This record gives sequence, C-alpha cells and structure tokens, in this order.
Amino acid sequence: MHLNLIRDKSRVFPPVQNPEGVTSLKVWHCKYKTLAPLQALVSLRELTIATFPDESFELLASLVSLEELRILHFPRVSSLAPLAKLQNLRRVILESLPSSDASNRRLVVESIEPLAALPQLESLQLLGVVPESKSLAALEASKSLRFARFHGYKAAEQSRFFSCAPQVKRAPSEA
Repeated sequence: MHLNLIRDKSRVFPPVQNPEGVTSLKVWHCKYKTLAPLQALVSLRELTIATFPDESFELLASLVSLEELRILHFPRVSSLAPLAKLQNLRRVILESLPSSDASNRRLVVESIEPLAALPQLESLQLLGVVPESKSLAALEASKSLRFARFHGYKAAEQSRFFSCAPQVKRAPSEA
C-alpha cells in the first residue's frame, strides 16, 4: 500500500491504519515536528521525504526492508552513519533544496563513507550534499555501486572519481 502525505500543516504525524501494510510512503513538505512514527512502518520499501525535520537519520535505521530512499532537504542532519544499517538500500537520492543551488549553499555531512558500506547500493545521487572533505574518494570502496550523479562537487573531483571507479557510470538526470 502507498501512502501520500503532502503539505500537511499538522505538527503531528498522523496515525497509520495497518502500518505493516505500508510499503511506499511520500512525506512532502509537511510541518511535522518529528518523523519518529515512521519506525512503525516496518514493511516500507520506498520512502520519499521533502524537508526532514529531525536532527538524525537514526529513526530510519529500523526500516530494514527499505530499498529506495530519497530525502530532499535535511538541514539539521550532519551524519549519514545511521543509513549504513539499511542493508537493502539499492537506490539513494540525497539533495539540498533547488533554491540552495542558486546561492551555492550545500548540505554538509561529516562523511559519505556510510553509503559506500551499503552492500546492495546500485544508484546514488548526491545533489548539493557534500562531505566536509569535499571528496568522493570514500565511495570508491563500494563494490555494488553502478550509477552515480553528483552536484556541488568540482568537475575535477567528479572526473577523478569516475576514472578511479570505472564500474560506476554517470546516472542520467531525472526530471
């Protein structure tokens, strides 16, 4: 079952009937104080969030069935480490707001190394999300990554990454 929560002005995540039956969820620019109730959606395979209100991705760590994750704008999160617990992730898109691009602002995270540890990760897009090092080198350790797209990194760093990880192809832009 798919659930859409779009621009909900409530401050509290709504109760979900049959949480075990929800396999796909979109939480798009809602005003919730926290997304902690997501932890009850144990069968979730696809999750899209625009504006992540919490300070950590730790609340996502229990979503072990998750295969696809897209998070747009997570200004309070600095660590991707909790995502390493999501061993079934195949596709990850992490991005800053499009308006941040115009002002050259980036979402800075401690490291992208936790993403390289994901054993099933095939496709990764980091759009305006950069580690403190501004380097993609940590991703070279990924044995499963096949497609990647980056924005907010110097062209030379992207070229260096794709030459050091020839199994990874540039992912096409999504509209």
